[in-house]
Amino acid sequence: TGRAAFHGLTALLRRRQMACDPRLVDAAADPTRSAKREAFLELARQLKEEGRRALVFSGFRQLLELWRGDLDAEGITYEYLDGTTSDRDARVHRFQTGTAPLFLISLKAGGTGLNLTAADTVIHVDPWWNPAVEEQATDRAHRMGQTRSVTVYRLVAEGTVEEKITRLKARKKDLADAVVREDQGALRGLSESDV
Repeated sequence: TGRAAFHGLTALLRRRQMACDPRLVDAAADPTRSAKREAFLELARQLKEEGRRALVFSGFRQLLELWRGDLDAEGITYEYLDGTTSDRDARVHRFQTGTAPLFLISLKAGGTGLNLTAADTVIHVDPWWNPAVEEQATDRAHRMGQTRSVTVYRLVAEGTVEEKITRLKARKKDLADAVVREDQGALRGLSESDV
């Protein structure tokens, strides 16, 4: 029924949020209990130290807001963009011409119209169901004028629903590639339900 599907989607959303940072589900949760938060902060420190620049994408605007506070506490500068940002062009310009090592961007706000060649790193904080959405976000750094190679990190919490999403996306990509290439051999090993 519709009600059961709604409850199932809500439970799935909560599990995805818990995999990112427990504070998304319980504001009183201890932030140090998030392995992903710790991995992100360690990566942010390293990027800053190496003078590198990164685009940080998440589907959870609230997660980016929480991590902004963590970055402020660490003294790591950043630019920020989500769907409510009114001075979008100014923030993009500041990142492109400035020295902030990070640009935190919600996936919905960062999908189109951004040329961010100052970045040499892309960090996907949480897996998105549709691989094309992540690829489109990554392409913000792979634009005309980019002279360096771009490193892409995907932060996936082991043993969580995120790991299952990542495996599902890989299977979907393999299937799509096989269909596009019309490679029947690549379809071996797929069950009828996969197809």
